[in-house]
Amino acid sequence: MSRVLLSRLTCSSYLPTFGIGPKSASIQFRWTVHRRTMATTINTPRDPNTLSNYNNWRSTHITANFDILFEQRKLAGNVIHKLRSITDASSTEIIFDTSYLDVGDVKVDGKPSTWELLPRMEPYGTALKIKLDQGVKLDESVDVDISVKTTDKCTALQWLTPAQTSNRKHPYMFSQCQAIHARSIFPCQDTPDVKSTLDFNITSPLPVIASGLPVRKPSSGSEGKSVYQFHQKVPIPSYLFALASGDISEASIGPRSVVATSPDKLQECQWELEADTEKFINAIEKIVYPYVWGEYNVLILPPSFPYGGMENPIFTFATPSIISKDRENVDVIAHELAHSWSGNLVTNASWEHFWLNEGWTTYLERRILAAVHGEAYRHFSAIIGWKALADSVDHYGADHEFTQLITDLKGKDPDDAFSSIPYEKGFNFLYHLETLVGKQKFDQFIPHYFTTFKGKSLDSYEFKATILEFFQSDTEASKLLTELDWDKWFYAPGLPPKPQFDTSLVDVVYKLAKQWESLPGSSFKPQPSDIEGLTANQIVVFLEQFLTAPKPLSPELSKLMGEVYGLTTTKNIEVANLYCQVGLKAGDKSVLAPAADLLGRIGRMKFVRPLYRNLSRVDPKLAAETFEKNKDFYHPICRSMVEKDLFGKKDA
Repeated sequence: MSRVLLSRLTCSSYLPTFGIGPKSASIQFRWTVHRRTMATTINTPRDPNTLSNYNNWRSTHITANFDILFEQRKLAGNVIHKLRSITDASSTEIIFDTSYLDVGDVKVDGKPSTWELLPRMEPYGTALKIKLDQGVKLDESVDVDISVKTTDKCTALQWLTPAQTSNRKHPYMFSQCQAIHARSIFPCQDTPDVKSTLDFNITSPLPVIASGLPVRKPSSGSEGKSVYQFHQKVPIPSYLFALASGDISEASIGPRSVVATSPDKLQECQWELEADTEKFINAIEKIVYPYVWGEYNVLILPPSFPYGGMENPIFTFATPSIISKDRENVDVIAHELAHSWSGNLVTNASWEHFWLNEGWTTYLERRILAAVHGEAYRHFSAIIGWKALADSVDHYGADHEFTQLITDLKGKDPDDAFSSIPYEKGFNFLYHLETLVGKQKFDQFIPHYFTTFKGKSLDSYEFKATILEFFQSDTEASKLLTELDWDKWFYAPGLPPKPQFDTSLVDVVYKLAKQWESLPGSSFKPQPSDIEGLTANQIVVFLEQFLTAPKPLSPELSKLMGEVYGLTTTKNIEVANLYCQVGLKAGDKSVLAPAADLLGRIGRMKFVRPLYRNLSRVDPKLAAETFEKNKDFYHPICRSMVEKDLFGKKDA
């Protein structure tokens, strides 16, 4: 038994993942009973958000053959899994995750097989159970070929009409599989604890992008379609399966990078990204180790994309809101690039340990920014992040389980727990560890960690065991880490202790905010020169002061601020979004129309969800009408979350 495994088995903090306590014990009991109806041999997996029996089988390679049917809004084709048996007993059943899929036939090693779809189990979908004619021994493999079509209930795909694209010429399709939506595209072991290499054979009338490298130039097919082939040689989990197809052109943004987007937006996207992309790659390679994926590219999607970016290998999928024409919002690229190491190479074993993906990535993002812009900028970014963390804790409530670093997601939808908490609380934990042992020593641990778990998935307890083992020969660091209250960091809800950040880049806007708070009654007279020389991110911090202040601005002052500083006409969505929120908090009715307009132009949940919450407090009718008008514009994930915000429970 290895040191890491022994540490996991003897660590008391490992117990909560098994559902200790009356409520979670009940959930775990029902879950276990359900799983026993599905498989002959049960090895309890550490990911509770999959129905697959992945502790009996591991998918090692997937071949995905799909025809993109724009008129039907479906993918149709087949997937072939190469599955290796990982149990000592002969395995006779294979169970995959599916959700709202139209399954045709199933073949095992080329022969028709008996299969059935089990009753749907929310929120995890429908298990596909395949019966084998004979058992498969340890380390032996089978090929499982499944014919499949997506349906109109698919939660991973968004289909756009030509009118929903920027040049209004062609339809568009893109995927978003994180966290557990790949199962709505094809039957799979939909867990980050399983990684497979991939081949894509995609037929489409429009250019295709996938999370793999092109194998050859597209070949002509029938009916004006072409076949696009890609290969992903680095094993990846199902949530990194990615496809997009539409009117897409490419331009270089570096020696190993291109940006892809609609032809009418290509030049401005190229300008936005070409100055920093290679700088970012060079910076992180010095912090961790060289980039392993070959190319690092960026696809700028239509505005309904629900996230800032998605770290799909080879091609980051990114929101057009980062194209602000001032290069102020490209930090998103530093974040998604960092995922090439934290998340894509070294992956959280389940969504309960999501901070291992996002906390590490946020930490590395800020190390990149420090290398490019200076250490003060890392602290500046962390200050902005702290505000996002505080907002999430306030939204859920300081005692809510989703404000913990490690969450209990048994029986729950991981999307419901999505917030800035794993990003920012995770960052603050790693920053605390850096401060505790010293930055120079922590810098030596970083490449060790990413080498130890390269190509693997892990949980928080393996991370703890690894850092303790790394520093065990350093008496001082070992003592500090051993005495650290790990359980408090892992399981305590609410905000962690706030670090002493360098405020040199925010002091000027703190001062300006205080001057505004002195109105009316002081001699301060706002004028455009107040913000001359400030970056857009500094203005973001300035606006955030009025969202956290106990007393909101008056409606008159809010309106004046927008007029004097040009906030009503800014092209930077980060700034426009926050100004609308400041105005809504102030009760400034002049921002109602701009807020509703913005909600119809962007689908990024970072903006959409808080804007709807604030608009609903001021004008519930307008919020409901705006959502009804734009709901088909939003990605299914975004649409579902906003519906919960507006019409469901607060903790949804």
